[in-house]
Amino acid sequence: MDWIDRFAGLSTLEPKVRERLVTQSQIVHLPAGTILFGPGKSPENLLMLIEGTVRVQQTTESGREIVLYRVHAGESCVMTTACLLAYEDYSAEGIAETEVDAVAIPRRVFDDLVATSQSFRNFVFSAYSRRITDLFHVIEEIAFQKIDIRLAQKLLELTNGGPVLKATHAQLAAELGSAREVISRQLQEFQRRGWVQTARGEVKLTDREALDALAHSG
Repeated sequence: MDWIDRFAGLSTLEPKVRERLVTQSQIVHLPAGTILFGPGKSPENLLMLIEGTVRVQQTTESGREIVLYRVHAGESCVMTTACLLAYEDYSAEGIAETEVDAVAIPRRVFDDLVATSQSFRNFVFSAYSRRITDLFHVIEEIAFQKIDIRLAQKLLELTNGGPVLKATHAQLAAELGSAREVISRQLQEFQRRGWVQTARGEVKLTDREALDALAHSG
């Protein structure tokens, strides 16, 4: 299987580099719920997703989880890239949210191609810079944007056009880098306004237009 064309930016690779990536990398299948990496572990491969979604999250000293970003099909993990480049261990956790098909590029191949192939190096650092920009946006939202606006945005994002989100208040709090109690209070306010209905482990969106208006008010 030639997976190179699944990833934007790899089309300019030299033929020898393409051949080396295809022959010396391994395609892996991982079930949903698999922990791909965790704090204190050293990366052995750069994973590039062909299918599926990986959630990257960090746990604070107080035990609160914060979702940093998700890796989707056609993307690589910036946390892994950073650790490979700096020869450092992971400081966050990566979990397969769905079944995942990915390409595992061994560290030795990654190191050599970053050093010798300009096109591969450009691909790595371009993906790295895009994700770093995304992370700055996450920090900005947590620090400055009102929680009601962020919650409305997240509900619309995670339901992806559907009416019901299967998630606990604690999971939503992790998505937003907030406390469960804060999210519960805000959901109660949304319910009082008639925008959502909450039940154990799920949130039903009953007025998407009102949520959308709030989400774009910031």
